[in-house]
Order: sequence, then C-alpha cells, then structure tokens
Amino acid sequence: MDRSQKEIAVKEIEEIFDGAGSVVMAAYSGMTVAEMTELRAKLREQGATIRVVKNRLAKIALKGKPFEAAAEKFTGPVAIAWAEDMISAPKVTVEYAKDSDAFEIIGGFMGDEIFDTAGVEALSRLPSREELISMAAQLLLAPATSISSALNSPARSLAGAIATIEEKAAA
Repeated sequence: MDRSQKEIAVKEIEEIFDGAGSVVMAAYSGMTVAEMTELRAKLREQGATIRVVKNRLAKIALKGKPFEAAAEKFTGPVAIAWAEDMISAPKVTVEYAKDSDAFEIIGGFMGDEIFDTAGVEALSRLPSREELISMAAQLLLAPATSISSALNSPARSLAGAIATIEEKAAA
C-alpha cells in the first residue's frame, strides 16, 4: 500500500467511526472465509457491516476523536463491525461470538464512551430501534383502547337491557 492508498484508507475508517452509531472491535484470528462470510451476511441482515482494518491505520483514524483511547485495543488481527444505529452491530457480533471460538469481542465505542467486552454485551441486550418503536406504539395505543371501551360500554349496556326487556315481554 503506498502513501496515497493509506491516506484514502484512513479517511474511509474516519468516516466509518464518525457515521456509526456504535463500533464493535473483535479479534478474528482463526476464522475461515466461510465463517467470515456467514458473519457478514448476518450483519447485513440487520443493517450492519464488518471490515478488517490495519491497526496502524485505525489508530491514525482515531486521533483527535473523543474515543481515541480505544486505539489501545487495536492489537493483533482486528475487525470492526458497525451500523448507523447503536444496537445492531453489538447484537449480531455478541450472538455470533457465543458460538465461535475464533471470533472474540475485544471492545467497542459509541459517542465518547469506550466499552470493554462486558460493555458491548450490555449494549447488545438493549432493545433495537424497531423494538422501541413497537413499545412506544403499544403505550400510545393503550389509552385509546381504554377510551374506546369506555365509550362503547354504555351502548353495550343499553343494548343488553333492551334485549332483557324484550325477552321478558316475549315470555
């Protein structure tokens, strides 16, 4: 890689770091191409991406960023996984790491927060954007359902009373 290619690579990594909701760093030593392809597919399904990075270039891209201290985690073969939202990449990578001996979470960062492995696992347990929207919709619909039931209740009671009177009159 010549100097201009390195500059382009650093710029790309900076853009990833700046645009990501969260970034997960993982050691991938010993993974086969098939395993990496499987992980890429799982991440893609959730709107996330993974990329192998050169540690030196990643450390340069981290300079001046609020999460610059994460540079110490870039040792050995490291891949970064990221997505625009904060939850997708941690959820998929943590789930994948449970079943893989060759893929190990080493940390991550989000905003100006730097996480160790436990922090990334905690982040992966948070509800996703879609789950939060669903929860909010349920909370908003609950009062409307109660109001609807309350408004329909007198009409049902009146209909029941009329039906009872009708039955007694017919008897």
